[in-house]
Amino acid sequence: MTDLNQGWFTEVFQDEGTAFSLKVKRKLHEEQTEYQTLEIWETESFGNLMVLDGCVMLTSRDNFLYHEMMTHPALFTHRNPKKVVIIGGGDCGTLKEVLKHPDVEEVWQIEIDERVTRLSEQYFPELCESNTDPRANFFFGDGVQWIREVAPGSLDVIIIDSTDPVGPAEGLFALDFYRDAMLALREGGIIVQQSESPLLHTSTIIKGIHDDMRQAGFRHVRTLPFPQPVYPTGWWSCTLASKEKPVIYFREEDADKRSFVTRYYNADIHRGALAMPQFMVNVLEDEVFPDEG
Repeated sequence: MTDLNQGWFTEVFQDEGTAFSLKVKRKLHEEQTEYQTLEIWETESFGNLMVLDGCVMLTSRDNFLYHEMMTHPALFTHRNPKKVVIIGGGDCGTLKEVLKHPDVEEVWQIEIDERVTRLSEQYFPELCESNTDPRANFFFGDGVQWIREVAPGSLDVIIIDSTDPVGPAEGLFALDFYRDAMLALREGGIIVQQSESPLLHTSTIIKGIHDDMRQAGFRHVRTLPFPQPVYPTGWWSCTLASKEKPVIYFREEDADKRSFVTRYYNADIHRGALAMPQFMVNVLEDEVFPDEG
């Protein structure tokens, strides 16, 4: 639910009894795509704002937090990622971060709504500056079907950069999808899923992701919290899982000596994010403790 009153854009979270607001200057664009209502706003202090079906997706000011944490922990956990697939991520921010890794040879971005990408190119060009990289490939269609049909054992990292688990994204939070992802990954493969707010969703969405990933065959699962001011509670998370290697271990020296610039991510942030808040341990302990072995 949204409310525009006296120059403020407000996203209201009725079920949680909370809301988030940004002061806006003007609406830059609005359209009904084949899949959703898409709005772009110019804000006073957070740059441009993208809204899908009334829900804040990203702003110019703070999107780097999400995109870096959705990307670099997974790529530095994998021992040698060559082929990466992003499901969703139409704003291209995650794609840009993946392409910073020089050893990655091929990236596919699978986005159901092409208009998200085209409007990002117009209103968030800084996120799309790597779209012409020869390693970048785009497919506009159903990510669930794409993963189901990809050659078995052909991918190193799958990044599920989706919206909330409703509507077109609901199938990306399902056991059958994780089973297909398991088949698509090579030995040593890593999957990372955006997993909502630890404060609001640990016992529901995050616990469900852990259970489904393990049932699909991923032996090691860990949720990494990180700040995200424009999302509910200002605290968000991604969940990493692997087929063989415990995801609490990563290429720390490579992360520390990375050849590219980041604004939030570094090896210390990665280590810190792996430390589970106690209330999450209490809920997820059956899933967390096996990773230690």
